[in-house]
This record gives sequence, structure tokens and C-alpha cells, in this order.
Amino acid sequence: MPAKVRWGILGTGAIASKMAQALHQVEGAEPAAVGSRSQASADAFGDKFGVPRRHASYEALAADPDVDVVYIATPHPMHMDNSMLCLGAGKAVLCEKPFTVNAGQAREVIELARSKGLFLMEAMWSRFVPSVVKLRQLLAGGAIGEVRMVQADFGFRARLDPTGRLFDPALAGGGLLDVGVYCISLASMILGPPVRVTGLAHIGETGVDEQAGAVLLGQDGKIAVLSCGVRTNTPHEAVVMGTDGMIRLHSRWWSGAKLTLCPAGEPAEEIDPPIAENGFVYEVQEVHRCLTAGRTESDVMPLDETVGVLATMDALRAQWGLRYPME
Repeated sequence: MPAKVRWGILGTGAIASKMAQALHQVEGAEPAAVGSRSQASADAFGDKFGVPRRHASYEALAADPDVDVVYIATPHPMHMDNSMLCLGAGKAVLCEKPFTVNAGQAREVIELARSKGLFLMEAMWSRFVPSVVKLRQLLAGGAIGEVRMVQADFGFRARLDPTGRLFDPALAGGGLLDVGVYCISLASMILGPPVRVTGLAHIGETGVDEQAGAVLLGQDGKIAVLSCGVRTNTPHEAVVMGTDGMIRLHSRWWSGAKLTLCPAGEPAEEIDPPIAENGFVYEVQEVHRCLTAGRTESDVMPLDETVGVLATMDALRAQWGLRYPME
């Protein structure tokens, strides 16, 4: 890899803004170009975040010869087409979560990346923040014995806006794809793929899941109990329970909150790993690590696991009778 990894940002919304800021904080990262659906939007974004090249179309960004990696920051239903556009142009891709709307779409994108030998990863930033890295280390070291259960939630109360992305079926709105994916990905990371999936959801007036609960049964009877929503505030906590204790991830667990290790019969230990102000820097560093090593996917967020998480969400939506118009 060159001394600088040249990043393109596809999309100019709030999450693209956070990534642009993160890129300025990572050694070796260069926010080189931005692509939007209008020149005015691209120019405004470039001016605000110090991105020198501004493209008035996604196609122009994908074709930019001075871009190594493209970060996809568009709404959920556009992820597949945008990723395939950039992969088709020979670019490595970091695609925002959910990676695609469903597992079938994900398989198509992954097949293209693998056929071209290009790097591809879902931008599940929670996998890379220091507290979740520490959690994996504690579990691997047997700090709470054999893990038997995971409990996690992610819900917030948004104002009902039928035309907004959270409530519009045409934008794959609802809690599951927006925030439930974090909980399911956490359960997958800890317990592996489920052998049985069940859940209930409240489908609101616009036709998307406003709140939901799911139970995932893993190998050897391990269980994940998960909840999410876009019309309900939840504690934003996660607990991993084992045969010899438990580990609590405190509020906003997905973004680097402190942990409490509670070994059975021993005093609790609070662990608070330091974290950068912008937690996106860690997934950027992972992309750089993989590219430098010549890897086409991350072993922390593997592509097959991304498909598995989407398959779990597909199974839940099938039980709820929830299909999006683009499906």
C-alpha cells in the first residue's frame, strides 16, 4: 500500500460526515474525494470536511483513479448497487451497516468482490471499539467460564415521520435494520450463528417494525435475548453471562462504553478502556491493517458472518410478514 490510503466517501449525510472527521484522525488516511448526486452537495461537503475532489455522481467517484477505498454511506436499499458500482471499478469497499437489505443481496456483492480479489467489509464499527475488543479478550481467556447467554438492546424514540428513512418502507426503515443489527451482530460474534430464530414485532402505521424482541437459540442451548426499536427508549446495555460470572457493557455499549467484570464469588472489576472521541477511527484502522497485509476481508468482521447476520434478520422479518418494496 502507498504511504497514504486514499479514501472516497459515497454519500454526504450525517454518517458520511462522521467518517470524514474520523479519516482526518487516522495516520495514513487521506479523505481524497466525495461523491454526491449533485455538485452543490459534494462541494459543500468537501468545503466543510477538507475533501479536495468533489464529484457530482457516484459513478464519477467510483471512476476516480486517485481513490483506493470507498466508504458507502447511503441509505440501506442503495448499499448493494453502490458497493457493486465501486467494486466493478476496482475499488476496495467499506459499506455501512446493514451491509445490504437482505442476505441474498449480500451474497451477490461478496461474490463480485471475491471474483475480483478486492477488499470488502461491513462497517460494523462496534466490533472494533476498545471495549468490545476487551470483551473478546476476556471471553477468550475464560474470564466468565463458558458463555451461556447474551442480552442486548438498542432502542430510541424518534419522532414519527412517514417520509423519513426510519419509517419509510421504501428506505428499508424500522428498528431491526437500523439498530437491531448491532444486537444481532454482537450475539453472532459471541455465540456464533443461531440454529433457531424467533421474535415478535410491532409493525407501525407506516408498515415498518417500530419495536421488536428476538430470541436466538445457539449451539448447545446458548441463547441471545435481544430488543430494538425506533419508537422506544431502551437502556442501551448488554450483558454476557457465563458459567462462572458475567460481563456488563454499560450504556451505549456499541460505542465504547465501560465494562464491569463480575466473576462468580469475587468482587466486580470495572474496566474502562480509553477510546478516541470518534469511534469510527478503529474500523478505518482495521481497513488499513487488512490492505497492508494484502487481505481481502477482515477476520474480525468476516463476510460470511455478515451474511449470517442478515439471514437472521431475514428470518425474523419473514415471521413478521415484513417485506420491503425493493424485495
